[in-house]
Amino acid sequence: MAEVDAMAEARAKMIAKRFGGANTSTGGKGSVRRKKKVASRSAAAQSDAKLSTTLKKLGATNIPGIEEVNLFKEDGKVIHFVNPKVQASIAANTYIISGPSETKPLQELLPSIVSQLGMDNLSQLQSMAAQAAPAGAAPAADDDDDDDVPDLVEGNFEEVSEQS
Repeated sequence: MAEVDAMAEARAKMIAKRFGGANTSTGGKGSVRRKKKVASRSAAAQSDAKLSTTLKKLGATNIPGIEEVNLFKEDGKVIHFVNPKVQASIAANTYIISGPSETKPLQELLPSIVSQLGMDNLSQLQSMAAQAAPAGAAPAADDDDDDDVPDLVEGNFEEVSEQS
């Protein structure tokens, strides 16, 4: 009887080992071979791949050394790219700008982008300045046009500087 019990115990161990008793392992001897691994792609990766193939068809070439790009919208906002990847296809009259961007109001970028403004943007800027003037302090009286130029002082400047 000891042999029958030992044989039954061995069969139970074998069945548990083959058909997933304690551990459920995949692969190994006796498993079905996978012929091809199918990689799922996200929608963004698919659209990026389509975009890159379209750019290759256009013959777009990289333009290095561009530090910033500003796109001016009609509502007074600016789409601002810092260190973008810029590509151009001269034959198709197409420019491709990619990279992280921020949409900012025109006033936020003002001191540095005045040279980039066109006639439309300058008229927008003038209208914004006219709106800001009544909201701010009252304009000063224009009695003295040379307020920024100090009056000349009588005397010798060298003597004054030696006294102090």
